[in-house]
Amino acid sequence: MAETPRRRALLGAALLAPAAARAAERSAFDFAFTALEGGPLPLAAFRGRVLLVVNTASFCGFTPQYAALQRLHDRFEARGLVVLGVPSNDFNQESTDARRVREFCDTMFGITFPMAGLTHVRGANAHPFFAWAAERAGPVRWNFHKYLVARDGRRVTGFATRVAPDAPELLRAIEQALSAPAGA
Repeated sequence: MAETPRRRALLGAALLAPAAARAAERSAFDFAFTALEGGPLPLAAFRGRVLLVVNTASFCGFTPQYAALQRLHDRFEARGLVVLGVPSNDFNQESTDARRVREFCDTMFGITFPMAGLTHVRGANAHPFFAWAAERAGPVRWNFHKYLVARDGRRVTGFATRVAPDAPELLRAIEQALSAPAGA
């Protein structure tokens, strides 16, 4: 059979299809962060749980959301919710020193949920998790953007900064995600 531009395009698409399918099959549990204190923080450790991944900042008008995030953690942890704080200086409102971030979170809000190290959450340098989540649920536009990840690690819902952690729509979504089985 003669090699035509159409045939080459079809062959190229067929060769790319398995790679695209593998990328589409990725889940949140395929990603890892570095913990705020150092060392690995693989999301695979939370497989089967509901994740609320939030980009945080210490010096932002929305910083008081930390208190509500801690309340979510306290209220829903036993049912399978993991709140994960991800400090970012992408909006110039975070310390560049991990020790200071930890000290601030502990002193001001008594944070006990896991915290990642300083991470880029947008643009060309975005952490792969944030690039993956943005493709599914919209990009981070400001600090305290929230991604709610279902137990299967594939379904993601984004919540803008202004949606407080105790907002009815976020609480409903968390309740729904916690009620769903891991494979649903």
